[in-house]
Amino acid sequence: MATQLPTRDQIPDRFKWDLTAIYVDDAAWEADMAVVQAMLPDMQAQEGHLAEGPTVVAAFLAQLERIYYLVGRIRVYAHSAYAVDTTDQVAAGKNARAIGLYAQVAGALAFAEPELLQIGAETLQRWAAEEPALAIYRHYFDSLARRAEHVRSQEVESLLGQLTDPFHTAVGIHGVLANADLVFAPARPSDPDAPEQPVAQGTFEALETNPDRELRRTGFESYADGHLAYKNTMAACMMTGVKQDVFMARARRYSSALEAALAPNFVPTEVYHNVVDTFRRNLPIWHRYWDVRRRALGYETLHPYDLQAPLRTDKPHVPYEQAVEWVLEGLAPLGEAYLAQARRGLLEDRWVDAYPNQGKTAGAFSTGAPGTAPMILMSYSDDLFSLSTLAHELGHSMHSYLSWETQPFIYADYTIFVAEVASNLNQALVRQHLLATKPEPAFQIGLIEEAMANYYRYFFLMPTLARFELEIHERVERGEPLTADGLIDLMASLFAEGYGDQVVMDHDRVGIIWAEFHTHLYYNFYVYQYTTGISAAHALAERITNGGPAEVEAYLAFLKAGNSRYPLDLLRQTGVDMTSPAPIQVAFDDLAALIERLDQLMNGA
Repeated sequence: MATQLPTRDQIPDRFKWDLTAIYVDDAAWEADMAVVQAMLPDMQAQEGHLAEGPTVVAAFLAQLERIYYLVGRIRVYAHSAYAVDTTDQVAAGKNARAIGLYAQVAGALAFAEPELLQIGAETLQRWAAEEPALAIYRHYFDSLARRAEHVRSQEVESLLGQLTDPFHTAVGIHGVLANADLVFAPARPSDPDAPEQPVAQGTFEALETNPDRELRRTGFESYADGHLAYKNTMAACMMTGVKQDVFMARARRYSSALEAALAPNFVPTEVYHNVVDTFRRNLPIWHRYWDVRRRALGYETLHPYDLQAPLRTDKPHVPYEQAVEWVLEGLAPLGEAYLAQARRGLLEDRWVDAYPNQGKTAGAFSTGAPGTAPMILMSYSDDLFSLSTLAHELGHSMHSYLSWETQPFIYADYTIFVAEVASNLNQALVRQHLLATKPEPAFQIGLIEEAMANYYRYFFLMPTLARFELEIHERVERGEPLTADGLIDLMASLFAEGYGDQVVMDHDRVGIIWAEFHTHLYYNFYVYQYTTGISAAHALAERITNGGPAEVEAYLAFLKAGNSRYPLDLLRQTGVDMTSPAPIQVAFDDLAALIERLDQLMNGA
């Protein structure tokens, strides 16, 4: 009989989020819902009046920040309760209401930016110089002016804002299918007397790294087949999501969905193409890794379910509390203040919802908003991979914490483009520390294997998905349909190129991988930033390790800057230029060196 995941109430409280830190109960949440609804009429009444002077604009923007502050807390509370148990219908209802409220607010206040633009950039900057309450908005006014040609009339902006809720339908349906409705056959171990293992969103990553090849094979096939069973519905969702991206790009007068996705972050499309082109040039590095991995495992052929198989059976056991200590040791170069806050969040303030339970959503992420803790969702598995994931998500959460603590609300968030830098830098520093302090061959191999798993995700899977995402958007822009079989063929062909002749293809099961990434592919050219993020992080880790206090301070200033400067400028301040493919190539060179070291260790182990 398959081992069952625990129910939500069986997880100890210390390993679960404390949502009462956001709202003491649902009644308090409902009260803020009512406050937001009550604020809207007064704010809407300001339409047509912003040009009356700087004090009017200052008062309106202060009120705007207040309402979005409340909406942020409302959404985080509702979504967090839903994410830890997607079968909870009450939580699902609250999450839907929170999404609807955000769409209502966005639609009702959509007049603001067109009206500010009508005032004119020069006038706004003059007002910012004259009115102290507007001084902090100078960068915002500048960024608004840069986007001016893509901001539509008040009527059109209102309509586009109201589309937020219905446009969430495609990803919502796909998510419900994946997280709540898909039924997976259990994975079967090679030992017929051993228990079968459940296949679920929260267990799949652990199955991928299990030493039992039959368990991995049956788990891989079950997970893929579960998605293949709904391939047509998921393809319809994906096509809808892409059409929505293309529609929004055209509505805002961008030349492509790619430009529409990158331009709001002031990132040129060349950066995206740098990722794709540099990745393709370096595919031989991956082909060499597949060969090293096959020989290390002692297999005649390598299959997709072998790509994260453990190379040693003596896999280090790393309980959550031990992981916290090693992570904090690795992050020591970032200073005592950073460490003290990280320790409180991980051990005292319950930032982390650590272990899997029935109905818990897939993967790991950091969430939150100003006025909440920067919370981390995981499916912790007591191993080095989970330790690395914890370091990664802590990077996001500390980035959020420092930005929220330092910046005014208008700049408290940070762009997606820089989001993966802090997370990957944490992993790099922790890995470097453990490689230097844990010389045992088995531990060294485990660390390199974890590093390779990280590179596999960010330097193989994500660039491949980025190529896929670019192609499906271009197909829709050309008026071509997206079908389930067409998406599967495209995905399979891209992976076949990445595998070379080193990995045996399973066309349909590899081809359905796009459906397994619904948390990524509906966010309009999001995934390439994993590759740019790890590249910038690797360059920064090298600077921090080989530098001194100045390099650390420059990095901490980057974390605290939020969205107060443009993302490429923020990275240039730290010494990293992402308009060049050079940082990406440096990371690929590091990857090649790790592969060579792994080959030597396996031959000498």
